[in-house]
Amino acid sequence: MDQTTLNIIVVGLSFALYFGIAIWARAGSTSEFYAAGRGVNPVVNGMATAADWMSAASFISMAGLIAFVGYQNSTFLMGWTGGYVLMAMLLAPYLRKFGKFTVPEFIGDRYYSNTARVVAVISLIIISVTYVIGQMTGAGVAFSRFLEVSSTNGLLIASAVVFVYAVLGGMKGITYTQVAQYCVLIVAYTIPAIFISLQLTGNPIPGLGLFSDMSAGNTGQGTPLLVTLDGLLTDLGFSAYTTGSSPWLMALFTLSLMIGTAGLPHVIIRFFTVPKVADARWSAGWALVFIALLYLTAPAVGAMARLNITTTMWPEGVQGEAVAVEDLPNWFETWQVTGLLGVEDKNGDGRIQYYNDSSEEMQALAAERGWEGNELVTFNRDILVLANPEIAQLPGWVIALIAAGGIAAALSTAAGLLLAISSAISHDLIKSVINPGISEKGELVAARISMAGAIVLATWLGLNPPGFAAQTVALAFGLAAASLFPTLMMGIFSKRMNSAGATAGMLAGLILTCLYLFTYLGWFFIPGTNMLENTASNYLFGIPPTHFGPIGAVANFLVAYLVSRVTAEPPQHIQELVESVRIPRGAGAATDH
Repeated sequence: MDQTTLNIIVVGLSFALYFGIAIWARAGSTSEFYAAGRGVNPVVNGMATAADWMSAASFISMAGLIAFVGYQNSTFLMGWTGGYVLMAMLLAPYLRKFGKFTVPEFIGDRYYSNTARVVAVISLIIISVTYVIGQMTGAGVAFSRFLEVSSTNGLLIASAVVFVYAVLGGMKGITYTQVAQYCVLIVAYTIPAIFISLQLTGNPIPGLGLFSDMSAGNTGQGTPLLVTLDGLLTDLGFSAYTTGSSPWLMALFTLSLMIGTAGLPHVIIRFFTVPKVADARWSAGWALVFIALLYLTAPAVGAMARLNITTTMWPEGVQGEAVAVEDLPNWFETWQVTGLLGVEDKNGDGRIQYYNDSSEEMQALAAERGWEGNELVTFNRDILVLANPEIAQLPGWVIALIAAGGIAAALSTAAGLLLAISSAISHDLIKSVINPGISEKGELVAARISMAGAIVLATWLGLNPPGFAAQTVALAFGLAAASLFPTLMMGIFSKRMNSAGATAGMLAGLILTCLYLFTYLGWFFIPGTNMLENTASNYLFGIPPTHFGPIGAVANFLVAYLVSRVTAEPPQHIQELVESVRIPRGAGAATDH
């Protein structure tokens, strides 16, 4: 059986599973559509949350960014994991105790203001649409390679699949679909990693293999894997893999991801699906366990993939000969078809040179040898995890499995984001502001129409993303950090915070961050460009757009505090409500108060 047929069979079976679950768990009420009837077991919810969380950015893109940047991109791991700790300790149980369906509903009721509710809806839509672009991009990459279609057609197929099970099942269907998707993606991620770790180091545990010695038959055998990789890269003029960047910028980016994680609406609503307040905290704990299975493996996947790619291009080291065109491995040819990988023999010597052509040392060597630049001209980092089994020459069934896993990762998060968007529009705008008298059936129809519209918008934007999946997602985290996180924190822990302060703070954080992003990216106005690939020396204080979230959060907190101090206190019943939400004895059955 050829590889394409095997891919189609495995991916097709996974789709059949998702559709079957969606039909079985079809939402029949708004409670089931928004919160799965609040009957989800915390372990099940933890697994679904992990799938909701481990998106295309985690599965497809993160290891690729770590592979090509090295240690400094470990900030993705630290920020995303730390954010879950914040969420478990500071937000999840209190928001569940409040007993609402959506984040804007909490903000609207806590701040006794439809204006605050509408601003929260706007923030949620901007955050979720930005986030879902990365998922659709990742799904398009996976489909384009493994089903051998263009990335555009791959994106359209992904949109059609998520349309069927998300619109039909709502939160109830999505929850159980995400459990299945987690099982698919974690198996798909770890099996290739185990094989590759065994090949390179003889250690079956990738996380330990990362710090093990190279095994017999490999470049640098007997020396630690990371030492070998550092040596290969510095020989080619690149920075050592284990070299970090500015501690200040790494800390800022980690903080942006942490507080952005804690403010993500599509993750927060998962904690509204459990029966009790205590279950919300347990759900967050279980989610961390399930997430750790992938996150402890990702650094090894990135390092080992970079090592394999480098030794593929330079089988005898940089002082020997680069790989001949006719000796390029089969996976090069298959990925070139997608347009995401490309080589060009610029000097016509029949070989492909891969090196840092901006390094002075390598420029001198290139002049001596007649090279005319790096000839690996295109390597989309989002392909690395998906190509890893082929790079390591693993069996065909492993390649098919990673195809199903990559697609599952993208679709699971896309579904959660689309549900957050549709719930905000149907429940918080239509039901709460525009037409309070709408029937439950009418609200359910509005929710499904809203989700369909969100899918169309996400597909269109996914055709021209501003960067790789993980980079695009990082922008969404900055927006969440600047707008929703401070408002949620103040709503839970400050009785004095009123509607005027919260609304002004949200607007300040959101507008300031959006202005910064558009000033240095402006990608909505330049279709087809990847602005995140540009390095700008004129960033404000050198802060890249992906790192700006904490600055926006500080603006939010400061404006909210100042405005609340010069305006009236919240009504007494709101202050009593805030006090009751924080009381620990709420670990029993949740109320709707």
